[in-house]
Amino acid sequence: MPLVSMKEMLETAKEQRYGVGQFNLNNLEYAQAILQAAEEEKSPVILGVSEGAARYMGGFNVVVSMVKALMDSYGTTVPVAIHLDHGSSFESCAKAIHAGFTSVMIDASHDPLEENIAVTKKVVELAHMHGVSVEAELGRVGGQEDDLIVDDAEAAYAIPSECKQLVDETNVDVFAPALGSVHGPYKGEPNLGFDRMEEIMGIVDKPLVLHGGTGIPTHDIKKAISFGTAKINVNTENQVSQAKAVREVLAEKPDLYDPRKYLGPGRDAIKETVIGKMREFGSSNKA
Repeated sequence: MPLVSMKEMLETAKEQRYGVGQFNLNNLEYAQAILQAAEEEKSPVILGVSEGAARYMGGFNVVVSMVKALMDSYGTTVPVAIHLDHGSSFESCAKAIHAGFTSVMIDASHDPLEENIAVTKKVVELAHMHGVSVEAELGRVGGQEDDLIVDDAEAAYAIPSECKQLVDETNVDVFAPALGSVHGPYKGEPNLGFDRMEEIMGIVDKPLVLHGGTGIPTHDIKKAISFGTAKINVNTENQVSQAKAVREVLAEKPDLYDPRKYLGPGRDAIKETVIGKMREFGSSNKA
């Protein structure tokens, strides 16, 4: 099955009240684990790729070629989107689109609203010409993900009226309002702004995105889905699972040097984590 945009899969998820996971790629093992999990669970899936991770793997073209080759080798039958996570500029989004990404996020949330709208419109125009879906963000999600660092003091909840203005003027496919989630581990209990989420959903007729999905309790995930959240981003939890498995193998066999012998169990740990998330989000058997 060819790569697809995430527009249709998220509109369906929003309508049927389940969430599709965006699971970030960091290397080959992540791509293997996530694709295997999606096929076993018969779940649509979004492969998130940050600019830093793409550089680490050799560039946007390498990532797309790797994913396509794995899908061909595995005989993947479920819908798979490959998505630029937190694209920092129009130029970066354009490079990803031309490399074969089927979805991009333009993150101009650090800019004033009018500038955010202007660059998002430009990305949407190019992306839609190529059948590529676009995600935009308003407000600032705290914490750190890859090159993106937002101090807690800089984190800001999205303002509903501004959310409506951005969505109406840009025609983005998916929208990520900052509502109290963070990238990376939580320092305390998650405190999502459900009242504001419900208000935004009432005036923005687009699937919503929850960034920083690691560490959010299941009951909060379910509540967010009931308010129109259709895409939930997970990266840290997979990284922690992989690292734990690798450490355990090397602690038991300190003389081990064949990377397949410790990265393999790490890959299996990622896969099990992803399967658990797909079941939690309700996307299993939705492909």
